Amino acid sequence: MIIRLEDVHKSFGDKDILNGITLDIAKGQSVAIMGGSGTGKSVLLKHVVRLIKPDRGRVWVGGRCLEGIGESEMDAIRLRIGYLFQGGALFDSMTVEENLDFILRRHTVLDPAARAARIGQALSWVRLHDKGRQFPSELSGGQRKRVALARATVLGPEILLCDEPTTGLDPVSVRTVSDLIVYLRNEKGTTVVSITHDLLCAEIISDEVHFLHGGRVVASGDFATVRDSSDSILQEFFLA
Repeated sequence: MIIRLEDVHKSFGDKDILNGITLDIAKGQSVAIMGGSGTGKSVLLKHVVRLIKPDRGRVWVGGRCLEGIGESEMDAIRLRIGYLFQGGALFDSMTVEENLDFILRRHTVLDPAARAARIGQALSWVRLHDKGRQFPSELSGGQRKRVALARATVLGPEILLCDEPTTGLDPVSVRTVSDLIVYLRNEKGTTVVSITHDLLCAEIISDEVHFLHGGRVVASGDFATVRDSSDSILQEFFLA
């Protein structure tokens, strides 16, 4: 398993968020984490990059337990992980090309020509090869999300974490972004973990769905199995 959470608990003050999450994600799998608001989905994702540490339980990434490791080793693990933020988190003062180049300058020793070539490839992949000199404010919501996806994957990560990759997008953009995620899994072998409320996105991208409620995984399986469950909690979510 490339990612494993074992009996992970997390509370903030007197509010319990995760109440014993155990979860295995296989290498090359695309997984959707679903559930209602406040069920701990984003908190779970942040444990994988150790933005949050568990109160109890352990997390493994790439066969390495994150408990007790130093920051330099954790930084090396983080470089194997791309993170697609819900709002994209693009730098508004930078052009599209500069947003991607920022990552390459910070984390590689590529010369300017090699960086430009890598940026061109990334933007062509997300079908925005002609938008490199524009600023994020000049793009549509779907285009900004695709730029953010290009930036999250420009280093060629083994794992991609997506926080609501299609939220707020129109149906055409939802399918476009979802198809790009499927491409990463199929053609690059990337392990993808996505938090999503979007049923169309989840159906397209997921090999497996894990449904959270009350800080626990209450259902796992392929999308159709979880969607068609007779459990009242799941029915309320999928039929809302």
